[in-house]
Amino acid sequence: MNITAQIKQPIQDEMELFEKKFRDSMSSQVALLNRITHYIVNRKGKQMRPMFVFLTAKMLNNGRVEERTYRGASVIELIHTATLVHDDVVDDSNRRRGFFSINALWKNKIAVLVGDYLLSKGLLLSIDHGDFDLLRIISVAVREMSEGELLQIEKARRLDITEAIYYEIIRQKTATLIAACCALGARSVSDDDEVVERMRKFGELIGMAFQIKDDLFDYTDDAIGKPTGIDIKEQKMTLPLIYALNNCSSKEKSWCINSIKNHNKDKKRVKEVIQFVKDKNGLAFAEQKMMEFKEEALALLTHFPHSPYKESLQLMVNYVTERKK
Repeated sequence: MNITAQIKQPIQDEMELFEKKFRDSMSSQVALLNRITHYIVNRKGKQMRPMFVFLTAKMLNNGRVEERTYRGASVIELIHTATLVHDDVVDDSNRRRGFFSINALWKNKIAVLVGDYLLSKGLLLSIDHGDFDLLRIISVAVREMSEGELLQIEKARRLDITEAIYYEIIRQKTATLIAACCALGARSVSDDDEVVERMRKFGELIGMAFQIKDDLFDYTDDAIGKPTGIDIKEQKMTLPLIYALNNCSSKEKSWCINSIKNHNKDKKRVKEVIQFVKDKNGLAFAEQKMMEFKEEALALLTHFPHSPYKESLQLMVNYVTERKK
């Protein structure tokens, strides 16, 4: 049994029912919209986010979930899908998970409108059932994701990202949505603010580790998800690079920044930058930071009694840091 199937095992029934509810939550009177949402649903990813929602809820609620838990999972998946559709437009990307992106098939205008539609569907799902506490959690996440993207764009222009700013960018861009999943799962079954906050923090720490792992793929050849050196070509400041720039001579620093700004399409130069980052221990440092976030996340789970759901969440943390793509 592969690790994803193992993680999913204690929530298998919930995930199957969720699939149906999620499809229903996307339905519309417009044939074009239904065609596009059908395309999206049939090309879904691993669905890690709903898995976090259900595992958290079941761990805190003696293995049971509420109707609210399903709505929470649907909302997060609708919002996440909306952001992916919009991201592909922003990045001018033609592929998503190996398939054509919405904007590649239906053009930018339709993709933006579909993203807006999914976003409004998510918000209405909460409003129609009076889940204002869940809506608050998800709205904060959407705000932070937008801020994180814009902060990254602002800083990328000058290539002056410090380690602290980098953590803030990835906290907002990536970690905030996983944090929202765990907070939603907790809030759907518990009124205890302290427990909800503990699970939110757990999700945030996993999100941080997840993004650093993604950054490390840019420097390794075994990554199946994306080609090596793509972050450098896109002038993205990632943790291994930030560390290398903070730990080299001013001559090396200006060579590296010049390479990223003016020679990022030159394959040989990009290879040299990758080698430079490795020589300066940028990868080792990022790996160490990722493990610190991972250990911190696992420590937050120690307070909860042993259960298959807790075990799956622990597996999930390990999967995030050990995945190969």
